[in-house]
Amino acid sequence: MSGFDCDLFVIGGGSGGVRAARMAAERGAKVLLAEAAALGGTCVNVGCIPKKLYSYAAHFAQDFQDAAGFGWDLEPPRFDWQRLKANRAREITRLNGVYGQLLSSAGVEVLRGWASFRDAQTIQVQTTEGKRLFRPAHVLVATGGTPTVPDFPGREHVLTSDSMFDLEPFPRRLVVAGGGYIACEFASIFRGLGAEVTQLHRGDQVLRGFDEEIRAFLAQETRRQGVELRLGVEVTRIIRNKGEDLQVRLTDGSELAADTVLFATGRVPNVAGLGLEAAGVKQSAAGAIEVDDRFRTSVPTILAVGDVTARLQLTPVALAEAMVVVDQLFGSGERSIDYELVPTAVFTHPNIGTVGLTEEQARKRHGGVRIFRSEFKALKHTLSGHGERTLMKLVVDAASDRVVGLHMVGPDAGEIVQGFAVAMRAGATKAVFDSTIGIHPTVAEEFVTMRQPVPG
Repeated sequence: MSGFDCDLFVIGGGSGGVRAARMAAERGAKVLLAEAAALGGTCVNVGCIPKKLYSYAAHFAQDFQDAAGFGWDLEPPRFDWQRLKANRAREITRLNGVYGQLLSSAGVEVLRGWASFRDAQTIQVQTTEGKRLFRPAHVLVATGGTPTVPDFPGREHVLTSDSMFDLEPFPRRLVVAGGGYIACEFASIFRGLGAEVTQLHRGDQVLRGFDEEIRAFLAQETRRQGVELRLGVEVTRIIRNKGEDLQVRLTDGSELAADTVLFATGRVPNVAGLGLEAAGVKQSAAGAIEVDDRFRTSVPTILAVGDVTARLQLTPVALAEAMVVVDQLFGSGERSIDYELVPTAVFTHPNIGTVGLTEEQARKRHGGVRIFRSEFKALKHTLSGHGERTLMKLVVDAASDRVVGLHMVGPDAGEIVQGFAVAMRAGATKAVFDSTIGIHPTVAEEFVTMRQPVPG
């Protein structure tokens, strides 16, 4: 600590930053953390947590309809947007407090202000009381990502995902631009809550990077849900009419009327104003902080984790990366992270759960593969009358018999796939899957009962 104000200075109070700060402090390090916004970052405040809560809310509309097939007669349900917003806000405030308590109990000093580099050795924090300067031994940048909107006439009329949780009033007509998981999730959520939703995507299919069959199946189910999914089109201009509604013009010459337009077309590293140039920290052309396998930047005493590095933008990944950094600075340095089998979920209606390689990736990497696939109507819907279908798929390396990809579109897909991800990391083969007794009757048992590979 000789000559330094602290052992570790963390810029950013999101998931990765809080985890690194807390665990470093618990190992005896003197830690400062700077954050100007609410603790918890995107995930807690305007990302996975509130989005999942709204996804739960959206599911109830279908659940009420499904109940009739099981003998329940209900009064027509009424959705209260204001109550949902208030309840969500109260829960997020509670979580902000939890994060603050975790930091304070570990001994982390939290600075409420904007941090930036004066040079590679000096951090400046702008607080309400003025500027403060610090000289830390190490700095961790964990400022996450932020939504971006392309430049086009009328872009000032659009919203990003950060603004979707407190809309006023509730949008009767929502246009969602984008084909990634954020766009697909919000399209599902607001359709379930009762909005008329049109989703636009410039590509030929949504969810680029996912298994091709999963992408097509989700598009099918999205349309079944009532979302108007239009592919191969982009927004060219948005005009606000006198009646306050929005006129959305598209590349195919058509127009849409909307109350709200959400652009979920991408996120960029949140690096504006950090002063990375002054510190000599190298960045990619897109602004991402470049790091090595130990999360060190071009300046050895400055490290970075999470979305600001644009490696794999998932909260649990940022948490794991933070632990590698803490172990490197204040532990044995033996901890590492493997990005090969990272499970993920998309909370559309129905959900997507996936881990490992897509069929296309597996064929490219392994050559010979065997594909096992099952599509069916879940038992619940034999009485509910709902047309939703489920797709489950295994990708197996023919040479080793290892299951190298597992994909699902259906209810609770994320909950189901999490357990199978453990088996896959342990090297489970298709023979192991086949020898496992299923829990009957469940959707999950389908993964251990598929016996016949898809021809070809």
